Amino acid sequence: MAKNFLPALGLVSALALIPAATAAIAAVDVDTYRELDQFMDVFERVRSEYVEQVDDKTLIRGAIDGMLASLDPHSSYLDEKGFKSLMMTTDGEYGGLGLTVTLEDGAVKVIAPTEDTPAERAGIKAGDYITHLDGKLIYGGTLDEAVEEMRGKPGTSTVLTIVRPGRDKPFDVKLTRAIIELPAVKWEVKDRVGVINVNTFNKTTTDSVLAAITGIEKSLGSQPLGYILDLRSNPGGLLDQAISLSDAFLEHGEIVSQRGRTKGDIERYYARPGDAANGLPVVVLVDAGSASAAEIVAGALQDHHRAIVMGERSFGKGSVQTLLPLGSETALRLTTALYYTPSGRSVQEGGIKPDIVVPQLSDPDYKDRPIFRESDLRRHLINELKVEDEVIQEDGKPDPRFTATAEELEKKGIEDYQLHYALQSIARLGETRMAAAPKKTGTR
Repeated sequence: MAKNFLPALGLVSALALIPAATAAIAAVDVDTYRELDQFMDVFERVRSEYVEQVDDKTLIRGAIDGMLASLDPHSSYLDEKGFKSLMMTTDGEYGGLGLTVTLEDGAVKVIAPTEDTPAERAGIKAGDYITHLDGKLIYGGTLDEAVEEMRGKPGTSTVLTIVRPGRDKPFDVKLTRAIIELPAVKWEVKDRVGVINVNTFNKTTTDSVLAAITGIEKSLGSQPLGYILDLRSNPGGLLDQAISLSDAFLEHGEIVSQRGRTKGDIERYYARPGDAANGLPVVVLVDAGSASAAEIVAGALQDHHRAIVMGERSFGKGSVQTLLPLGSETALRLTTALYYTPSGRSVQEGGIKPDIVVPQLSDPDYKDRPIFRESDLRRHLINELKVEDEVIQEDGKPDPRFTATAEELEKKGIEDYQLHYALQSIARLGETRMAAAPKKTGTR
């Protein structure tokens, strides 16, 4: 131990010869050396005295995981399996259940099920805890280990044991793994409105949205009344795709900025001329599962008044993770910046607040279902200026627009109330726009 500490002592003895600021930096270095000495002391004690022999690789990996776990929920070390898993996800296809999960105090917690996957069809919900896989306790392991066990050969089955807040006892759900194709975009036409459902931000997202706009116009034989960009339960993905998708609807102006640890560490991204929607009305749907890249798009279109944002307050993941390669098959996923909307808002922790708050009335459990956001994660980065949920009432009375029950809506054939409300809004905006358009005149 003394051998490692000697250089630090020599450094301290020379402090009288250098300016005070440099001395302060050197003092920090001395403290760092002391901590590293202590780390090596613990490492050697564990190697030599632990009840069972543990290989050095396991100890060092544990130290790395512990260091990153002390930072924030999104920084992590990717070993060969984790790196491969990330690449499969961004490429858009893998075998598994269709869940976005995080690790909270050693427990696997569901952020959101992916639309039209085994997990969503089985009723897995945001906020559920997965405690066992096929009867095997997965508490206390790493997130990569849990994800690796949930993925597998399509057609094979697994049983998840779920603990759901509000239910007295855990319950089992049997799922059959499938190829989780993540079609970034699905579209349809409803009531002359183009509905574009963006499920994830992978490398094909923007091209798929542009193709969807073309497909909608072709199917109608004319322009639609407007577009609904459905970003609900979209966990995010690639930053460059969030920027290019926002650019597709904006003619000019800033899309997003990301700001690092130093005052001058700011990078801004701007829109180029050209609006793929030709100025038609746009509604963006968000909910508590809309995160990261989805929030960048919603915030950019909201700040530029290019779209009306509807639904529920979004997840609130306003941090940027940079993938720093450590080798050919390992990497460090490190939070290096926070992103800000064009008006200078950070969505970290608070999320994007809709212009019009619309509850999902068609879900009979919407009042009782737990809402899970970034602010619920341990060690999340704090935003002192975060927004809060808006109470949908006036003078203590429920908002008359949102008093229908799920049963009443079902009788009317309304399966998705938020989408229904957005369709009605686009119809009104489209009619107003057509009424305000100059009339064509001719001569006889």
